[in-house]
Amino acid sequence: MKLALFIGLGGITWDGVVGMTRHAEATGWDAACLTDHFMPNTPEAVGDNLECVSALAALAALVPRIRLGSIVLGNTYRHPAVLAKALTNIDIISGGRLIAGIGGAWQQNEHEKYGIPFYTVGERLKRLDEACEVLKALWTQDRATFKGRYYQLTDAPASPKPVQKPYPELLIGGGGEKVTLKIAAKHADHWNTWGGPRILAAKNAILDAHCAAVGRDPKTILRSAVMPLVFGDKAEVGKVRQAAVKRMGFDEAKAQDTILGGSPAEIIDTLGTLREAGVGLLFLPSMFFPKDPRPLLDRFMTEVAPAVR
Repeated sequence: MKLALFIGLGGITWDGVVGMTRHAEATGWDAACLTDHFMPNTPEAVGDNLECVSALAALAALVPRIRLGSIVLGNTYRHPAVLAKALTNIDIISGGRLIAGIGGAWQQNEHEKYGIPFYTVGERLKRLDEACEVLKALWTQDRATFKGRYYQLTDAPASPKPVQKPYPELLIGGGGEKVTLKIAAKHADHWNTWGGPRILAAKNAILDAHCAAVGRDPKTILRSAVMPLVFGDKAEVGKVRQAAVKRMGFDEAKAQDTILGGSPAEIIDTLGTLREAGVGLLFLPSMFFPKDPRPLLDRFMTEVAPAVR
């Protein structure tokens, strides 16, 4: 199992992002991915938020080894042709280390306050499906033409090309079983969602079925999970579980499955079950880290990582 950080860009300084990513690289982590939001998901919408695409470009130059990406870029925020150019640049700057994570977008206040249309869930997902077609066309064709319902390309030039071939690792984020996982089956090199062994086992089986329906080998899609980490007793794990219920809107059952908590031995057991469920990459989200996350991360790499890698 590979190990990565999921770094929230809200309420953090740029120095904090660089420091955490450099620490991850120096201590043996495999990847770091960033959130893509413009403001907090609160009625007040108050607080600092760094922008994802420009942050990735800078990290690509500053952090030379680990893979870097997004979980996930909101498709409605940028035209996919413009995004294709930006992500190509990041893949070139990084020397082919980009994880190009994209999703349908969900945070309503960002759309309302910036005047970005907030389509129905169904339309956002249809747009995501087309956006994946646009991205792949521009990444693989010298001149791309695409006539979709929402996006059109007309003999569009696309040069230079990404370093990764045929294109950067395309991650689809989201857990919707009827539509999002179907889009992942069609387009994704990598699929990601929040959840633990129970959730991932169930959704992986559904993704496999969608792959069969489109004639794709399900083994060609990397599966990754996001799980908040806490070392501690039941009371300490319970505090993080309640924080996840409040912050993420999880119900108790999902929070119970998603929190990666307990002693090192208990965490190793959970990750063994997660790996058996088909998960090849674990993300630990910084939104639940203490102010200085280095002791927590170092303990994980010392006491847990050797047993699950």
